[in-house]
Amino acid sequence: MFLKTYRFLTVLLAPLFDYILARRVKQGREEEARIDECRGVAGRPRPECAALFWVHAASVGESQSALRLIHDILARYADAQVLVTTGTVTSAKLMAQKLPERAFHQYYPLDRPDWVDRFVAHWHPDFVIWMESELWPNMLRTLAARDIPAVLLNARLSERSGKRWGMVKSAARTLLQTFSMIFAQTPRDGQAFEALGARKVVVSGNIKYSALPLPCDQDDLDDLKASVKGRPVWVYASTHSGEEALAMQVHQRLQTQYPDLLTIIALRHPHRRDEVVEICQEADLAHCVRGEGKSLPGEKDHIYIVDTMGELGLFYRLAPIAMIGRSFSDDGGGGHNPIEAAQLGAAVLSGAHVRYQQEIFDEMKGRGAAKILQKSDELYDALYHLFGHEDALAALQLKGADFVAAKDGILQHVEDRLWQLTDDAFNKEGEKAE
Repeated sequence: MFLKTYRFLTVLLAPLFDYILARRVKQGREEEARIDECRGVAGRPRPECAALFWVHAASVGESQSALRLIHDILARYADAQVLVTTGTVTSAKLMAQKLPERAFHQYYPLDRPDWVDRFVAHWHPDFVIWMESELWPNMLRTLAARDIPAVLLNARLSERSGKRWGMVKSAARTLLQTFSMIFAQTPRDGQAFEALGARKVVVSGNIKYSALPLPCDQDDLDDLKASVKGRPVWVYASTHSGEEALAMQVHQRLQTQYPDLLTIIALRHPHRRDEVVEICQEADLAHCVRGEGKSLPGEKDHIYIVDTMGELGLFYRLAPIAMIGRSFSDDGGGGHNPIEAAQLGAAVLSGAHVRYQQEIFDEMKGRGAAKILQKSDELYDALYHLFGHEDALAALQLKGADFVAAKDGILQHVEDRLWQLTDDAFNKEGEKAE
């Protein structure tokens, strides 16, 4: 009943989907030139290849985790290609920079029945891999109706979502049956999916640990190192509203002990640049905006505002300390991926509001691989201590890097199981098995 009602409502409210897209374009949250892709209209022809894999990774975090898997798929299947879909402008730009040959990006269509049908009819993927994704009923029912093999990778189910799906358990079971296998991040996730009626669940761990290290341009890194040589530096990474003001308040307090301190604020959403510049001006802090011209901070600049995409790898290599954003934000937090910083040797700090990354932070905290701050006023104390105690800083950096390195085998474990499914569907060259 739930699935029929959902489909009926998405048909009845079809004009609302166009309104939502138009509003998102005005807000800068969609690319106007590619908006038809969100309606299921393909931006390019379907490639002529032996097998087309479809990897769906909703946003930036999932996209970064998927890159190594995409490389491995293409290495294993010589005549395959990979369609990658995401739902955000930020992730689309990331994919444009990082996807290898034989892989290409499209925007994921909104879950309106005709848009979903149009998307699947055009691409008709031979194998589907969803990463941590929400369960969109119309899309999953379409894949099941066309008998397209699919798996759910790095799957997680919050307690809140589990309760919601538990209220419509029959519908949840039908949707989850679309996946021939679900790779759950934790035993708790695995039990939750099994309770909802998933066909086969494997607890695999979180493949974010096995993601490729964030890249950087070596010339850009050399330029930055030269421009900040000798200065204490830290980065507040992937900041959201409220966190930039916090970074500046902490900077002002630290300046009394470290007058040449440089605070780097790397925005999660670059379109907020002007807002953050205004906060800087109100705080009377000299600042530099990186911009597309890659401006470098001067000796008198206190704050370096990074409004570029795909450069976190640069700043995690530059700064010895990384505070991870959306953990003290005005929206209540949720957290961002700390693994990327730890991989590159930065000491990891975070606020406590990290519900979307809770398992990762809990384990890192338990291993001494990250320092979790309960209140925002603890950020000053943590930075003051680390800047003043090189041994404590080095220990936190080392524990973070060792923790991530010890988890690197997770993707291999996942792929061992995944290849059993894909090899059953294709021969080694990527051609469909008879």
